[in-house]
Amino acid sequence: MTDLETRGAARRGAPGPSGALRRAAPALLGYAAVRALGLLALALWSAARDKSAYTLLTARWDSLWYTRVAELGYGYEVRLPSGDVHSNLAFFPLLPWLERLGAAVTPLSYADTGFVVSLLASLAAAWGIFAVAEHVHDRRVGVCAVLLWAVLPVGVVQSMAYSESLFTALAAWSLYAVLTGRWVTAGALAALAGLTRPVGLAVTAAVWAAAVIAFARSRSEGGAGDAGGTPGARRVLGMLLAPLGAAGYVLWVGHRTGKGPLGYLDVQAGWRNGFDGGAAFARFVAAQFTSFPGALAGIGLIVGVALLVWLYVVCVRQRQPLPLLVYAGLVTVLALCASSYFGSKPRLLLPAFPLLFPPAVGLARLRTARSAPVVCGVAVAAAVYGAFWLNGSGPP
Repeated sequence: MTDLETRGAARRGAPGPSGALRRAAPALLGYAAVRALGLLALALWSAARDKSAYTLLTARWDSLWYTRVAELGYGYEVRLPSGDVHSNLAFFPLLPWLERLGAAVTPLSYADTGFVVSLLASLAAAWGIFAVAEHVHDRRVGVCAVLLWAVLPVGVVQSMAYSESLFTALAAWSLYAVLTGRWVTAGALAALAGLTRPVGLAVTAAVWAAAVIAFARSRSEGGAGDAGGTPGARRVLGMLLAPLGAAGYVLWVGHRTGKGPLGYLDVQAGWRNGFDGGAAFARFVAAQFTSFPGALAGIGLIVGVALLVWLYVVCVRQRQPLPLLVYAGLVTVLALCASSYFGSKPRLLLPAFPLLFPPAVGLARLRTARSAPVVCGVAVAAAVYGAFWLNGSGPP
């Protein structure tokens, strides 16, 4: 039996869902309080500018594209004067499917359903982050990790009718399933994550990496049995399930566009999105140094990237489980090395929650009397920034 399966077997003796919810309650209540503060700040700021906070959350940028998919299906596109073609085939289908389902069975509109899905998914994501952090560290670190995820400067995206919260929830629970030896559940959730965002590749890679290591360890120990019965069957089934979501959608897009298996890349190219190894991002950073105010922004960007690299190195030094390292590493690389518009990169990094575990460990070591003011102060700052950001450029 592998290390993951041994820990998984031990966890199966833990309290059921109600007991697990009670353990996560402090994290979820803290998360809800931070998000409520952010929404209050957004409402007040928007009202002062004669804008609708609800419209900012549900009917701008990508949220409009998702609702169009839910309402009209795929095939809508916008041709720009530059010749670029923005096709809604770039948007993965799980969120629009949920919006369509919600609008069909409730009085809610597609946009309303997208907002509700985001709110519920953000709570599920917070619970999943807590579960993973508690499993790897302890309960206090789990609470701190959730609070840190909540107070990220672009945390307001977690409450928007976007797919970040839904994806993070599926990714976190898939990773938790891997860590506890529930291979079929991990594969199924990875498949759903792959139907949510292109970065679902990172979840699939995490499942596969863990499974390969588990097979190797089982062979070295003279067996290949799962904790649940048939030798290796559950692991193999989890591996087979994991890529089905993303692969299925990408292949369908290729068939629909008539451009074969790589047709989705052409769709992304119409949005000027692609993977260039970070060349576009490097040019963007370099361009900031052409003026004095821009130079300060450029220095800030370099420091931000260096901080991400340092956090990942600390994750490795703290011996995070391989699935978390693979997942966080790929999410970070795909976010930073894509040629997409820079303004979208902060929200693309939201799902990389394992990077928050090192500061969560540090925060957990402080007494509550010292950590609480820190978290509250950062929460207020994040709420104000989120309101300012969403009333301005916002997340494209």
